[in-house]
Amino acid sequence: MNRQFVLILAVLVAVVGGGALLVFKQQAAEKPAVSAQLGQPLLKDLKASEVASIAIREPKGTLTLVKKDNRWTLAEKNGYAADLDKVTDLVVKAIELKVGQAEPLGEKDRERLNLSDATATRLSFKAADGKILAELLVGKKYFKQEPADPAKAQGDGRFVMLPADPKQVFIVSDPLRLATVASTEWISKEGFAIEKVKTLEVKPAEGGEGYRIERNTDGVDWKLDKARAGEALDIARANAASYSLNKVEIEDLAGDKAETGLDKPTVVSATTFDGLAYTLRIGAPANDKYPVQVLVEGEPRRELEARKDEKPEDKEKREKAFAEETKRLAERVAREKALKEFVLLVPRAKLADTLKKRAELLVEKKKDAAKK
Repeated sequence: MNRQFVLILAVLVAVVGGGALLVFKQQAAEKPAVSAQLGQPLLKDLKASEVASIAIREPKGTLTLVKKDNRWTLAEKNGYAADLDKVTDLVVKAIELKVGQAEPLGEKDRERLNLSDATATRLSFKAADGKILAELLVGKKYFKQEPADPAKAQGDGRFVMLPADPKQVFIVSDPLRLATVASTEWISKEGFAIEKVKTLEVKPAEGGEGYRIERNTDGVDWKLDKARAGEALDIARANAASYSLNKVEIEDLAGDKAETGLDKPTVVSATTFDGLAYTLRIGAPANDKYPVQVLVEGEPRRELEARKDEKPEDKEKREKAFAEETKRLAERVAREKALKEFVLLVPRAKLADTLKKRAELLVEKKKDAAKK
């Protein structure tokens, strides 16, 4: 190899190497400082104390959570109570979101990752005056390994984007399951509780045979009203009919245009030893759920029983516990009275014992022994 060829080769290496170095520097200047972003909060200025409403928008609809009188409600459900724990969880998780990975984002990538305006879920956190505190576009779930059914799998994280920074996609470690407009995920499932039942009457829709049972104490002394000759009430079934109403949670609210059958309802009436009267209007079941309207009348009253030879300190503790329980009861009844504006969807199985036919509450007659 002669000296002239060696010199030419050296010049070429210098030119190519310098050009490569120039291209590398240009790319480094254009690419975001990803390493500096990793582990940093995504929504830096979001503070829980300032959030007064949360708008969740999907291509198929919108759901708005609004803080009103120190409680969270659903605007699209006429102000029905939202699940406080879930609202708190969403706000806290949004504040705690950290950048796990950041990459440049092109227009085709936005479509593929469901981060375009037409496909993304938009979370908007707003102050009391309507000012947007933070916004986030939520796209596809992120998986470290592709599952058999991505639609049902929870995900290892989520692809997200900041509307103010449309050229970057971020991966966060939380799958943000609550980024949804499905009302069943957001409504408070706390329904009503008919406790210490004194009388219970069921009048089936369209003239079916109902029943009425009653008792004199908060015990098991149930009696069947207008019992016929040879009829005996099954106490266990009477207890089940009553106790099923002790705590009735709901699954969702009926839509404005839902076919409920409440024009010809089954009516359940119950009075309690606390001085309350409940009326439930129950429509035709659909998808294993009953549409139910609740009317509560009266004011709760309970008396603290006197005890002989009770120590002063024991009496003080008991009076304190009684006062707290009375307060909780009054708050519960106030919330239940507000339910009259809504049609609740209650699991069918929950009301099965209460809605038994009259004959099903009776002791079964023993069959005569087979004749030999």
